[in-house]
Amino acid sequence: MSAVLPLVHEQPRRLALLGTGTVGSAFVQRYQALQSRGVTLPRFSWLANSRTTFRCSAEPVLELEQAKRAARTVSALQPWAEAEGLQRGDVVVDATASDDVANWHEQWLARGVHVVTANKLGQGTHWSRAEAIAESGTQGGARYGDSATVGAGLPLLSSLRALVAGGDHIHRVEGVLSGSLAWLFHHYDGQRPFSAWVGDALSAGYTEPDPRVDLSGEDVRRKLLILARASSFALRSEQVEVTSLVPDALVGLPLEDALEQLCVLDAPIQQQWRQARLEGGCLRFIGGFDHAGARVGLRIVPQDHPLAGGAQTDNRVAIHSDRYNAQPLLIQGPGAGAEVTAAALLDDVLSITRL
Repeated sequence: MSAVLPLVHEQPRRLALLGTGTVGSAFVQRYQALQSRGVTLPRFSWLANSRTTFRCSAEPVLELEQAKRAARTVSALQPWAEAEGLQRGDVVVDATASDDVANWHEQWLARGVHVVTANKLGQGTHWSRAEAIAESGTQGGARYGDSATVGAGLPLLSSLRALVAGGDHIHRVEGVLSGSLAWLFHHYDGQRPFSAWVGDALSAGYTEPDPRVDLSGEDVRRKLLILARASSFALRSEQVEVTSLVPDALVGLPLEDALEQLCVLDAPIQQQWRQARLEGGCLRFIGGFDHAGARVGLRIVPQDHPLAGGAQTDNRVAIHSDRYNAQPLLIQGPGAGAEVTAAALLDDVLSITRL
């Protein structure tokens, strides 16, 4: 699902960034690098986080550092939300993971403001919100750039939408959609405790600060919903069966206590790893959907399975369709990281502003 039909703009487009974390910071750095190489970019006008909003100078990295150190103000989002803050043809970049910000996507699009996002909560949660985003973009003549929401800019959504637009019929899509879980199961060898590998992944920045977010499979659920909706599947969140790796004993604990008790993961994961070895296969955390349903969880797959390969934090997705019936279309590449995500965001910005 995506909005189309951009209007002709009477005023120069301006750019606003919401989110100054790792992805937002990488976005600003890449923006300035491209600008120094002579790439034509929209004027960087606003930069904001949950604490404050800054109007940007010619070098937004200066405001970025100020925003990171700023104290909270009354309403950091107000300059963006009010009509005088954003005008038709402007581009908002959402580099947050905020549900509150995702709620604004529909309203911005309806006003003719383009939205470029790495935030999966727009199209990866409630069907009604995803549908409203598509309808608002069409009505407002604004575009929705979402290539950074799944696969950190890998050509997943664009490929699915191109196949559907060309009359192909998608039968099934399945993939390793979590960079952190890909890394874990590429490295786990049954010798070290799984919890030790989780600790390594946390230290390396591959997981969220609370690794239960990754291990629960909820992030993969959101990505799967976005892929399904791009494939013309009217999939709802409650229709996705998710098998979490997080035991009930860890679910409600404070983060510090949960990290200390991650060892409860070790025996169940080792048992599944041994079973995979007996079957001549390997463990992969996979999300997939077809016309029979949608599932997320740890699976044993044969070594020659399309999703068995890859390395490090690679995402690997197999698309089965009328066109790709005997052998799936396989898309693979880095599926995590601030730099590749920021590059995908800027690619979408350029795609919109060059029309």
